[in-house]
Amino acid sequence: MKIKILGTGTSIPTLTRLSSSYLVITKGKHILVDIGPSVVRRLLEFGYAVNDIDAVLLTHFHVDHTADLSTLLFACNYGIEPRYKPLLLLGGLGLKRFFKTMASIYPWIKPNYYELILKTLSHGEYFYDNILIKTIRVNHNRESIAIKITDRKSVVFSGDTSFSKNLIKLAHNTDLLIAECSFPERVVKGHLNLKSLQKIIEKAKPKKVILSHLYPDWDAYRGVLNEPCLIGEDGMELEI
Repeated sequence: MKIKILGTGTSIPTLTRLSSSYLVITKGKHILVDIGPSVVRRLLEFGYAVNDIDAVLLTHFHVDHTADLSTLLFACNYGIEPRYKPLLLLGGLGLKRFFKTMASIYPWIKPNYYELILKTLSHGEYFYDNILIKTIRVNHNRESIAIKITDRKSVVFSGDTSFSKNLIKLAHNTDLLIAECSFPERVVKGHLNLKSLQKIIEKAKPKKVILSHLYPDWDAYRGVLNEPCLIGEDGMELEI
């Protein structure tokens, strides 16, 4: 399983961090987790085409996690080569309403030649070509979920959340946890900092942790991270 980190940032525009987004490649499938602003361009920069993507998983519907979904779907219809293979779109509570509203604004994103599979999964399991996708609700928005992808090895994406017992459960002994850690020290409702994330790590015991969804507070951080944590960077690639 390969994970390409497309973005480690937030809604605040910077030249160094795109909004949080991740590409998981396993069993020949390309699975996007979140698709914020400019993610489609970032895919091209890293050598991936729109039609390479087999599934898009949304942790929640905030614009910095979904803005380029319409761009991707538009390109599936009107790119250099139209799309024919199915596309899975998976998210939490309200996914179908979210898509319907978006399609009412941008009717050109409705599939021309391919099947768009909408799967609402707030808390449960879904097998996608023998790849196990598991979700659980976390503390941010009504629809917010953490996502676990397992294919022999496992990776968990926290999405945006504050301290969450559900996240501890989902990330228990996972090979990789990509966790939001919006601020080193500042306490902000609906988000993690180092102190609250450390409590999750101590209980969940993931083998490796990548910190993502990083606000500019991190630019001035001069502390030392404890194992197994590493600050994420755009373009980072991991094999697990």
